[in-house]
Amino acid sequence: MIRSMTGFASGKGTHGPHSWTWELRSVNGKGLDMRLRVPEWLTGLEAALRSRISKSLGRGNVTLSLKLSREETTADLVLNPVAMAAALDALARTQTMAEERGLALAPSTAAELIAVKGMLETGGDADDPAPLVKHLTGAFDDLLSDFIKMRESEGRALADVLEAQLSQVSSLTEQAAKLAEERRDKIAENLQENLQRVMDNAQGADPDRVAQELALIAVKSDITEEIDRLKAHVTAARDLLAQDAAVGRKLDFLMQEFNREANTLCSKAQSADLTSVGLELKAVIDQMREQVQNVE
Repeated sequence: MIRSMTGFASGKGTHGPHSWTWELRSVNGKGLDMRLRVPEWLTGLEAALRSRISKSLGRGNVTLSLKLSREETTADLVLNPVAMAAALDALARTQTMAEERGLALAPSTAAELIAVKGMLETGGDADDPAPLVKHLTGAFDDLLSDFIKMRESEGRALADVLEAQLSQVSSLTEQAAKLAEERRDKIAENLQENLQRVMDNAQGADPDRVAQELALIAVKSDITEEIDRLKAHVTAARDLLAQDAAVGRKLDFLMQEFNREANTLCSKAQSADLTSVGLELKAVIDQMREQVQNVE
């Protein structure tokens, strides 16, 4: 079943002190164009996400945005032993100097020492991006799965629309074939009348040469090949819709062939009814081309 290039998925999660929300969306495009907005300090995350996207999607302008926040907690803080040793040394010297002068100082508490600037610092493990990158990469698989499911759902709706339009093209093609058959005797009669008119008014004209020219006109007005090709294109389009692959480019090329045959049919019509059918064909084909632009 075909997939649409239009899709959207969002998600959120937490890992340790980090929490995030992200959105994955896409619109139609000629190829696969990825735009990822992720924090630069998460080393390796963008490359991992790009790899997953490119393996799962064939076409579309894809945008991923990740918003990350971090909650600071006391569990993330560790004591700076160097700063604490320096503070204790300074405190001991201060106590000694005070005693030499007969002064009594109030004892210092651990809380007061810890409150000194630089005594507590963020732990090195908390700043290591590797665990978070690994968790985000795994969580992205669920987001990508939801995203693909939406594109598949949109694809099913697209397939229904295109199938209905192909049925219209098939029906109009049959109408054109019927009208062409009905006008066949009339065209032959007109050619005979034209041949007789030319022979009556052109002395010395070569009857065989005139007949050849009129026969050539008859061939140019024959739309049998156009009818056959339109039928073949309908079959080819339905085969593509049944494939489980990215067939948007092939369908787009096929729409050009549909349009070419409809144009030729109109130019050969020589009949108001047949021209009307040809114009309806062109309108339906144009609608199909618009829908095909969204097929992956």
